[in-house]
Amino acid sequence: MSPLPSPRAERLGGPPSVPALVRTRVRAALRRAARAARPTRPTLPTLEETEARALLLRLMSLLLQYPDADLAATRPVLISTVVALPPSPAAEHLTAFTAWFAEQEPEALERHYVEMFDLRRKSSLYLTYYLHGDTRRRGMALLTLNQRYRAAGWDIDGGELPDHLPVVLEFAALAGPGRGEAPLRQHRRGIELIHRALTDADSPYRHVIAALIALLPPPTEADLRAVAELAAEGPPNEVVGLDPYGAGEFAPPGAFVPPEQAPPTLVPPAAHRHEDR
Repeated sequence: MSPLPSPRAERLGGPPSVPALVRTRVRAALRRAARAARPTRPTLPTLEETEARALLLRLMSLLLQYPDADLAATRPVLISTVVALPPSPAAEHLTAFTAWFAEQEPEALERHYVEMFDLRRKSSLYLTYYLHGDTRRRGMALLTLNQRYRAAGWDIDGGELPDHLPVVLEFAALAGPGRGEAPLRQHRRGIELIHRALTDADSPYRHVIAALIALLPPPTEADLRAVAELAAEGPPNEVVGLDPYGAGEFAPPGAFVPPEQAPPTLVPPAAHRHEDR
């Protein structure tokens, strides 16, 4: 067996030693691994993909609104639009919902909606409730959300709070996947809890929430733990203070917001009253 070349021989251009070969190959492997792990820029969606996503979000917004006479009149158009959607997990969930939606009498649909969304805390459509509960922080969150809408050039009409899920979905459809869907991502845990509550109640509305979840990033382990805690303990409650909603315009339906007190009436001093006599 021939002896291994000395380091001096390597410097003079001789054949590399085995340790040198190993070091070289290890460095090359590390460089390849670093290149493979280097984050790549996300592929931007095409115009067609953005429009298809916006249509899905708009349909969810409409289907989660209170089924009054106006919405009942648009049922045929909504159902035909869902049927014509390109195949996707979200479209499959919406198709499952509209199969039930199409068969319901208006009065039965209204009763079911009220029972699911107005009478149950764990399936309320007011998203900031799950994050902040009945606390003063919720009032600030509502104000911040409304400011986000106005900064994007969109003013809410219809009298709903800015955190009502149909409102948030409409904004997402109008403003796009970036800033438009940011409130949905922020309230991911609340959306998961709504889906869990509707599933436990065997409500067909669970399919609409499942369609939304199909468009969002998958939940983390921390998200799932937080949802389990919310389901077991409920949102936080205010310990001190009377008005958790801040300005009265952001109070949810049925919440008591005390009126502003009039300034006190000033009574002139007794000495002045005697002088006037």
